[in-house]
Amino acid sequence: MYYVYVLFNKRNQKDTYVGYTNNIERRVLQHNAGENASTKGREWELVYYEAYLSEHSARERERKLKHDGRVKRYLLERVRKQFE
Repeated sequence: MYYVYVLFNKRNQKDTYVGYTNNIERRVLQHNAGENASTKGREWELVYYEAYLSEHSARERERKLKHDGRVKRYLLERVRKQFE
């Protein structure tokens, strides 16, 4: 199983990170341990994930979220409403 996930910075929820992995628990721990240059030095909280059977499908979804502003905006609006 592969996962596409969204992390929010615990101090600034406008700061987000989108990624994919086959082990979501380990990956969140790596982000919080500073093992990823893009997320180093900040505390992250997993706020959303989607599960996929194939790595290809997960990579495609991650790519769309990272590179298509509308897709990312709609998803983040939906996720942020949970915190209001």
